[in-house]
Amino acid sequence: MTDTFRDAEGDTDDPPVSNQAPAASHHDGATVETVPAAPAPLHLPPGARWRNVRIGGGGSIGFILRRSRRGTIGLTIGDEGLRITAPRWVTLRQIDKTVLEKSAWIIDKLAWHRARQERLARADAQWREGGCLPYLGVPIVLRLAGACAQSAYHGDVGAPRPGDTLCLTLPPDADRNQIRESTQSWLKQRAHSWFGQRLIHFQKISGLSINHWRLSSATTRWGSCNSKGGIRLNWRLIHFDATIVDYVIAHELAHLNQMNHSAEFWREVDRILPGFEVARDILRQHTPAALPLL
Repeated sequence: MTDTFRDAEGDTDDPPVSNQAPAASHHDGATVETVPAAPAPLHLPPGARWRNVRIGGGGSIGFILRRSRRGTIGLTIGDEGLRITAPRWVTLRQIDKTVLEKSAWIIDKLAWHRARQERLARADAQWREGGCLPYLGVPIVLRLAGACAQSAYHGDVGAPRPGDTLCLTLPPDADRNQIRESTQSWLKQRAHSWFGQRLIHFQKISGLSINHWRLSSATTRWGSCNSKGGIRLNWRLIHFDATIVDYVIAHELAHLNQMNHSAEFWREVDRILPGFEVARDILRQHTPAALPLL
């Protein structure tokens, strides 16, 4: 996943921001996180160079710089850090000035991606006998039971409790990739079943009707609705409490009447799911790509 800032009037992509409050210093009136000087990567793309720009508080922002025929300065932030693509006629001074002007945005996105990498690294330890993962908002435990004919959940799949177990049809020496893939397969099955039930429920109470629906594996959206009445729901929602799933379903159903996010749209969401705001505000703190698992 990458974050992009295009240096043109009003043209920005603004992915979810970090929930962590960074340590801060001040530069030209802006508040930014103090960061140490970034080391140059061992390998740079052909035609690229490494550059550091000092910011307030004794820190700096390091980035990979490439020249191109594009007409504006482009900033892209991913797990590998900041990359800047600039026209050949733009001076280094102008590039450095852009970095300083956008330093708060850059630092925020770098911190978000760094935290995501740390969560993913910690998640590796979950793919083992006794590992835990969230299912409908509740931590459940993974067990390896190669003698089982099929993966089995020990508990109420519609109302899980902490400590419930998911027994996978895997031998004790299964590697993390096998465990991850087997768990993902089970979660997708549960997502298809649970989401389908909730869609039927909300169509009945709302009087709305969809043409079809399917699971999605998108990294930027929890759900979508098109003008033909088709809905997609991100299977990773199965990690969240059922109230969050209900909100996304109500949100997408509301788009059947309002293909926008106007005041009328939010009134439609409230008609379908009164008191949706709490679930909406919780979900706004997350993105599919940021989930530590899967």
